[in-house]
Amino acid sequence: MKRSQAEILREYGPFPGADRVNGVTFDGQHVWFASGDKLNAFDPANGEQVLRSIEVASHAGTAFDGQHLFQIAEDRIHKIDPKTGNVLATIPAPGNGGDSGLAWAEGTLWVGQHRGRKIHQIDPQTGAILRTIESNRIVTGVTWVDGELWHGTWEGDESDVRRIDPETGKVLERLDMPAGVGVSGLESDGGDQFFCGGGGSGKVRAVRRPSRTSKSKG
Repeated sequence: MKRSQAEILREYGPFPGADRVNGVTFDGQHVWFASGDKLNAFDPANGEQVLRSIEVASHAGTAFDGQHLFQIAEDRIHKIDPKTGNVLATIPAPGNGGDSGLAWAEGTLWVGQHRGRKIHQIDPQTGAILRTIESNRIVTGVTWVDGELWHGTWEGDESDVRRIDPETGKVLERLDMPAGVGVSGLESDGGDQFFCGGGGSGKVRAVRRPSRTSKSKG
C-alpha cells in the first residue's frame, strides 16, 4: 500500500449560515455541499461566497449524475432538479439512516454506510442493493475517478482518503490528513484534486489527487 501525507491545496469557508459540511459533490462548475437543511453551491475558482442554496434536508452524502443532484436525507435519498430545487424522486437509503458518502458512477449510485464500514452500489431508480464492498474503516465520503474508487474515513482525530480495490475492498493507497482535520464528504473534480468536506469545521478542502505515472501528462 502506498501511503503519504495529504496535500491540502486550498480551504473554502466556513460560509455564513452553514456550520457543517455533511456531503460534497461537483457539477463541473460548482461545488455543492450539504449543510443540514440546505444544499449550497460555490465556485471553486474563487470560493468566496455561496452562490445559491436549495432548501432540502441534507444530512449526509451528495452526488451529481450530470443532470440531477442526489442527496441523503436521514434514511432516504432524494433526486433533485438543481435548476428548480424540486425533489423529483425518493428512494430508500441502504443503511437505514446510517448512510454517509454518496457518488455517481457507471449509471448507479454508490453509498457509504458509516459505522457499517461498507460501500453499497444501488439502483438509482429503486434503491435495490446491487453489490456491497467491505471496508476496514468507518466510511465517510465516496467518489469514483478514472476507474478508481476512493473513500474518506474519520475515526477520532484520525482521517484519511484512501483508494480501495472495488472487488476486494483492499486498501491500495492512503492519503493521511493532518491531525484533527476530518473528511466528512468526498468528490473528485475529475482531474487532479479531491474536494473534501470538513464536518463541523464548516470548511471544504481541496486535496491533491496523486498523479498516475502511467498517465500521459497534458
